[in-house]
Amino acid sequence: MESLVSTDWLAGALGAPDLVVADATLLAGELGRDARAEYRGGHIPGAVFLDLASLRDTTSPLPNTLPDAATMARHLEPLGLGDGARIVLYDDSPWRSAARAWWLLRSFGIGDVAILDGGLAKWRAEGRPLSTGDEVAPPRPVTPHFNEARLRTREQVRGNLATGAEQLLDARSRPRFTGEEPDPHGAAPGHIPGAQCIPYPRFFEGDGTWKRGDALKAVFADVDLDAPLVATCGSGVTAAVIAFAAHLLGREAAIYDGSWSEWGSDPASPKALGL
Repeated sequence: MESLVSTDWLAGALGAPDLVVADATLLAGELGRDARAEYRGGHIPGAVFLDLASLRDTTSPLPNTLPDAATMARHLEPLGLGDGARIVLYDDSPWRSAARAWWLLRSFGIGDVAILDGGLAKWRAEGRPLSTGDEVAPPRPVTPHFNEARLRTREQVRGNLATGAEQLLDARSRPRFTGEEPDPHGAAPGHIPGAQCIPYPRFFEGDGTWKRGDALKAVFADVDLDAPLVATCGSGVTAAVIAFAAHLLGREAAIYDGSWSEWGSDPASPKALGL
């Protein structure tokens, strides 16, 4: 299975015994939307609901941080998102949260994972069928093995300031990156010194599908794709958009999971303003 699948492909594959579709929509309270309620109101037939809001380290003061292996297994097994499954993720979130779910599952080596190109919006626009209520998939065992190469900590990012060995790519908007807009999580304004600003919406076409080929390479025009990449954002969600985009070009990017919520809240962390 390709890492990015079309709505046509998914429509033809629905019902396959090894295929599990998951709605990975993540929303914030200020949007006035309820991800689970929206899922129950209309989702791709057979899709289970992957609650990213709870699939995190709930002991951390940060908004979204990596859960441990036991938490991953506990959440995923009942949904059938486990060993031997082909997993297709989609969302209806402004933050393209299916990419965050993709990063989580791949980081723990769980299943053969793909993202639905265009998400639920494209599926709906094409007049494809929707189901309501909750779905139940046969549970699958989950054997998570975390790949530490896919994660960066604050200490590792701080150490990289001196060496510049890894390129840091920030998925936030330019006004948040420059410090013109306040941080919604209450952190200081600005960005990590040396980071490049690549706002995550730039990775998508006007219809919400992912850019591919030369169009995608153009988004990375100022990035050396042959050098190590680390993605960051506000709270670790849209950084996964950069990681997935790099993956589409045959590259891998680690994620600084604490992102600006952690860095910008630490008085000892150096901060830069402007571009």
